[in-house]
Amino acid sequence: MNWSGLESLLSGVNKYSTAFGRIWLSMVFVFRVLVFVVAAQRVWGDESKDFVCNTRQPGCTNVCYDHIFPISHIRLWALQLIFVTCPSLMVIAHVKYREGKDQKYVELNHGSHLYANPGKKRGGLWWTYLLSLVFKAGFDTSFLYILYRVYHGYDLPRLSKCTLDPCPNTVDCFISRPTEKKIFMLFMVISSALCIFMCICEMIYLIGKRISKLSQYRRTDPTLAESQLSLHRRDKIREGSATTTL
Repeated sequence: MNWSGLESLLSGVNKYSTAFGRIWLSMVFVFRVLVFVVAAQRVWGDESKDFVCNTRQPGCTNVCYDHIFPISHIRLWALQLIFVTCPSLMVIAHVKYREGKDQKYVELNHGSHLYANPGKKRGGLWWTYLLSLVFKAGFDTSFLYILYRVYHGYDLPRLSKCTLDPCPNTVDCFISRPTEKKIFMLFMVISSALCIFMCICEMIYLIGKRISKLSQYRRTDPTLAESQLSLHRRDKIREGSATTTL
Protein backbone atom coordinates (compact mmCIF):
# COMPACT_ATOMS: atom_id res chain seq x y z
CA MET A 1 0.00 0.00 0.00
CA ASN A 2 1.29 3.47 -0.92
CA TRP A 3 1.02 5.34 2.39
CA SER A 4 3.02 8.31 1.04
CA GLY A 5 0.16 9.10 -1.35
CA LEU A 6 -2.30 9.13 1.53
CA GLU A 7 0.06 11.33 3.53
CA SER A 8 0.38 13.89 0.72
CA LEU A 9 -3.39 13.90 0.31
CA LEU A 10 -4.10 14.46 3.98
CA SER A 11 -1.34 17.02 4.46
CA GLY A 12 -3.75 19.60 3.04
CA VAL A 13 -5.97 19.13 6.09
CA ASN A 14 -3.34 20.94 8.17
CA LYS A 15 -4.40 24.22 6.55
CA TYR A 16 -7.91 23.86 7.95
CA SER A 17 -7.11 22.09 11.24
CA THR A 18 -6.68 23.47 14.74
CA ALA A 19 -3.54 22.85 16.80
CA PHE A 20 -5.10 19.66 18.16
CA GLY A 21 -5.81 18.47 14.62
CA ARG A 22 -2.20 19.06 13.56
CA ILE A 23 -0.95 17.11 16.57
CA TRP A 24 -3.40 14.31 15.76
CA LEU A 25 -2.20 14.09 12.16
CA SER A 26 1.45 14.06 13.26
CA MET A 27 0.74 11.28 15.75
CA VAL A 28 -1.06 9.22 13.10
CA PHE A 29 1.78 9.38 10.59
CA VAL A 30 4.72 9.24 13.00
CA PHE A 31 3.55 6.83 15.70
CA ARG A 32 1.15 4.70 13.65
CA VAL A 33 1.76 4.75 9.90
CA LEU A 34 5.54 4.99 10.16
CA VAL A 35 5.77 2.31 12.85
CA PHE A 36 3.33 0.15 10.90
CA VAL A 37 5.31 0.39 7.65
CA VAL A 38 8.84 0.23 9.07
CA ALA A 39 8.55 -2.20 11.98
CA ALA A 40 5.16 -3.83 12.54
CA GLN A 41 4.88 -5.46 9.12
CA ARG A 42 8.29 -7.07 9.52
CA VAL A 43 7.58 -8.24 13.05
CA TRP A 44 4.26 -9.82 12.07
CA GLY A 45 5.46 -11.10 8.70
CA ASP A 46 6.25 -14.57 10.08
CA GLU A 47 3.02 -15.13 12.01
CA SER A 48 1.77 -17.93 9.76
CA LYS A 49 5.14 -19.29 8.61
CA ASP A 50 6.57 -19.82 12.11
CA PHE A 51 3.33 -20.92 13.78
CA VAL A 52 4.06 -24.41 15.16
CA CYS A 53 1.85 -27.05 16.78
CA ASN A 54 3.17 -30.30 18.31
CA THR A 55 1.33 -32.55 15.86
CA ARG A 56 1.76 -33.91 12.36
CA GLN A 57 -1.94 -34.33 11.68
CA PRO A 58 -2.68 -32.74 8.26
CA GLY A 59 -4.79 -29.61 8.57
CA CYS A 60 -4.54 -29.34 12.36
CA THR A 61 -1.99 -26.52 12.32
CA ASN A 62 -4.01 -24.52 9.78
CA VAL A 63 -7.23 -24.89 11.76
CA CYS A 64 -5.54 -23.93 15.03
CA TYR A 65 -3.88 -20.93 13.40
CA ASP A 66 -7.24 -19.74 12.04
CA HIS A 67 -8.76 -20.15 15.51
CA ILE A 68 -5.99 -18.28 17.34
CA PHE A 69 -5.59 -15.58 14.65
CA PRO A 70 -9.07 -15.09 13.13
CA ILE A 71 -8.02 -11.64 11.83
CA SER A 72 -4.46 -10.72 11.03
CA HIS A 73 -3.18 -7.85 13.19
CA ILE A 74 -1.47 -6.27 10.18
CA ARG A 75 -4.60 -6.29 8.03
CA LEU A 76 -6.74 -5.07 10.91
CA TRP A 77 -4.40 -2.15 11.60
CA ALA A 78 -4.20 -1.29 7.88
CA LEU A 79 -7.99 -1.23 7.71
CA GLN A 80 -8.11 0.86 10.87
CA LEU A 81 -5.69 3.45 9.49
CA ILE A 82 -7.71 3.73 6.27
CA PHE A 83 -11.00 4.20 8.14
CA VAL A 84 -9.49 6.69 10.60
CA THR A 85 -7.88 8.93 7.99
CA CYS A 86 -10.79 8.94 5.50
CA PRO A 87 -13.07 11.32 7.54
CA SER A 88 -10.49 14.07 7.03
CA LEU A 89 -11.27 13.90 3.32
CA MET A 90 -14.78 15.14 4.15
CA VAL A 91 -13.28 18.46 5.25
CA ILE A 92 -11.16 18.75 2.09
CA ALA A 93 -14.17 17.93 -0.11
CA HIS A 94 -16.32 20.54 1.66
CA VAL A 95 -13.63 23.21 1.27
CA LYS A 96 -13.22 22.36 -2.43
CA TYR A 97 -16.99 22.63 -2.83
CA ARG A 98 -16.92 26.08 -1.20
CA GLU A 99 -14.05 27.20 -3.43
CA GLY A 100 -15.92 26.11 -6.57
CA LYS A 101 -19.10 27.81 -5.39
CA ASP A 102 -17.17 30.98 -4.59
CA GLN A 103 -15.51 30.95 -8.01
CA LYS A 104 -18.90 30.74 -9.75
CA TYR A 105 -20.22 33.55 -7.55
CA VAL A 106 -17.23 35.75 -8.47
CA GLU A 107 -17.85 35.18 -12.19
CA LEU A 108 -21.53 36.09 -11.88
CA ASN A 109 -21.09 39.10 -9.57
CA HIS A 110 -18.02 40.70 -11.14
CA GLY A 111 -15.39 40.17 -8.46
CA SER A 112 -17.35 40.05 -5.20
CA HIS A 113 -16.71 36.91 -3.15
CA LEU A 114 -19.28 34.65 -1.53
CA TYR A 115 -16.77 33.43 1.09
CA ALA A 116 -14.03 35.65 2.48
CA ASN A 117 -12.13 32.49 3.47
CA PRO A 118 -13.58 29.19 2.17
CA GLY A 119 -11.48 27.21 4.65
CA LYS A 120 -12.75 28.99 7.73
CA LYS A 121 -14.76 26.73 10.00
CA ARG A 122 -18.13 28.47 9.94
CA GLY A 123 -21.61 27.27 9.11
CA GLY A 124 -21.73 23.93 7.38
CA LEU A 125 -17.94 23.48 7.36
CA TRP A 126 -17.89 23.69 11.16
CA TRP A 127 -20.40 20.84 11.35
CA THR A 128 -18.48 18.82 8.75
CA TYR A 129 -15.26 19.24 10.72
CA LEU A 130 -16.95 18.27 13.97
CA LEU A 131 -18.56 15.24 12.31
CA SER A 132 -15.17 14.13 10.96
CA LEU A 133 -13.78 14.19 14.51
CA VAL A 134 -16.69 12.08 15.74
CA PHE A 135 -16.07 9.56 12.95
CA LYS A 136 -12.32 9.40 13.64
CA ALA A 137 -12.77 8.82 17.36
CA GLY A 138 -15.60 6.35 16.69
CA PHE A 139 -13.59 4.29 14.20
CA ASP A 140 -10.57 4.11 16.50
CA THR A 141 -12.76 3.08 19.44
CA SER A 142 -14.54 0.44 17.33
CA PHE A 143 -11.31 -1.14 16.12
CA LEU A 144 -9.88 -1.20 19.65
CA TYR A 145 -13.03 -2.98 20.78
CA ILE A 146 -12.84 -5.44 17.86
CA LEU A 147 -9.21 -6.23 18.67
CA TYR A 148 -10.08 -6.73 22.33
CA ARG A 149 -13.04 -9.01 21.57
CA VAL A 150 -11.34 -11.09 18.89
CA TYR A 151 -8.17 -11.77 20.89
CA HIS A 152 -9.79 -11.74 24.35
CA GLY A 153 -7.69 -8.83 25.53
CA TYR A 154 -4.48 -7.17 24.43
CA ASP A 155 -2.25 -10.14 25.13
CA LEU A 156 -0.45 -12.85 23.16
CA PRO A 157 0.11 -16.08 25.09
CA ARG A 158 3.30 -18.03 24.51
CA LEU A 159 1.36 -21.30 24.59
CA SER A 160 -2.12 -21.91 23.18
CA LYS A 161 -4.20 -25.08 23.53
CA CYS A 162 -6.16 -26.29 20.51
CA THR A 163 -8.79 -29.05 20.49
CA LEU A 164 -10.45 -28.46 17.11
CA ASP A 165 -11.00 -31.07 14.40
CA PRO A 166 -9.03 -32.61 12.69
CA CYS A 167 -6.61 -32.48 15.63
CA PRO A 168 -6.49 -35.96 17.24
CA ASN A 169 -6.32 -34.53 20.79
CA THR A 170 -5.44 -31.34 22.64
CA VAL A 171 -2.31 -29.95 20.97
CA ASP A 172 0.05 -27.20 22.06
CA CYS A 173 0.62 -24.38 19.58
CA PHE A 174 3.32 -21.72 19.69
CA ILE A 175 3.71 -18.39 17.90
CA SER A 176 7.07 -16.85 17.13
CA ARG A 177 8.39 -13.93 19.22
CA PRO A 178 5.22 -13.40 21.30
CA THR A 179 6.84 -10.80 23.60
CA GLU A 180 8.01 -8.60 20.72
CA LYS A 181 4.63 -8.82 19.02
CA LYS A 182 2.85 -8.02 22.26
CA ILE A 183 4.98 -4.88 22.71
CA PHE A 184 4.11 -3.65 19.21
CA MET A 185 0.44 -4.45 19.74
CA LEU A 186 0.38 -2.46 22.99
CA PHE A 187 2.19 0.40 21.25
CA MET A 188 -0.46 0.52 18.53
CA VAL A 189 -3.26 0.34 21.11
CA ILE A 190 -1.78 3.18 23.17
CA SER A 191 -1.25 5.27 20.02
CA SER A 192 -4.89 4.74 19.06
CA ALA A 193 -6.02 5.73 22.57
CA LEU A 194 -3.94 8.93 22.39
CA CYS A 195 -5.48 9.79 19.00
CA ILE A 196 -8.96 9.29 20.48
CA PHE A 197 -8.00 11.61 23.34
CA MET A 198 -6.78 14.27 20.89
CA CYS A 199 -10.05 14.05 18.92
CA ILE A 200 -12.06 14.51 22.11
CA CYS A 201 -9.90 17.50 23.11
CA GLU A 202 -10.40 19.06 19.67
CA MET A 203 -14.17 18.54 19.86
CA ILE A 204 -14.29 20.21 23.29
CA TYR A 205 -12.15 23.06 21.97
CA LEU A 206 -14.38 23.62 18.91
CA ILE A 207 -17.62 23.49 20.89
CA GLY A 208 -16.24 25.73 23.65
CA LYS A 209 -14.97 28.26 21.13
CA ARG A 210 -18.33 28.26 19.34
CA ILE A 211 -20.24 28.81 22.58
CA SER A 212 -17.94 31.65 23.64
CA LYS A 213 -18.34 33.36 20.24
CA LEU A 214 -22.12 33.07 20.38
CA SER A 215 -22.26 34.48 23.90
CA GLN A 216 -19.91 37.32 22.95
CA TYR A 217 -22.00 38.07 19.85
CA ARG A 218 -25.17 38.30 21.90
CA ARG A 219 -23.53 40.69 24.33
CA THR A 220 -22.03 43.01 21.71
CA ASP A 221 -24.70 42.99 18.96
CA PRO A 222 -26.94 46.05 19.52
CA THR A 223 -29.51 45.05 16.90
CA LEU A 224 -30.06 41.76 18.65
CA ALA A 225 -30.59 43.53 21.97
CA GLU A 226 -33.01 46.01 20.37
CA SER A 227 -35.01 43.24 18.71
CA GLN A 228 -35.24 41.35 21.99
CA LEU A 229 -36.37 44.57 23.75
CA SER A 230 -39.03 45.26 21.09
CA LEU A 231 -40.31 41.71 21.37
CA HIS A 232 -40.50 42.11 25.14
CA ARG A 233 -42.49 45.36 24.74
CA ARG A 234 -44.88 43.72 22.28
CA ASP A 235 -45.51 40.91 24.75
CA LYS A 236 -46.29 43.44 27.46
CA ILE A 237 -48.71 45.34 25.18
CA ARG A 238 -50.50 42.12 24.30
CA GLU A 239 -50.80 41.16 27.95
CA GLY A 240 -52.25 44.65 28.75
CA SER A 241 -54.79 44.46 25.93
CA ALA A 242 -55.83 41.00 27.08
CA THR A 243 -56.47 42.23 30.66
CA THR A 244 -58.51 45.21 29.42
CA THR A 245 -60.77 43.01 27.30
CA LEU A 246 -61.35 40.80 30.29
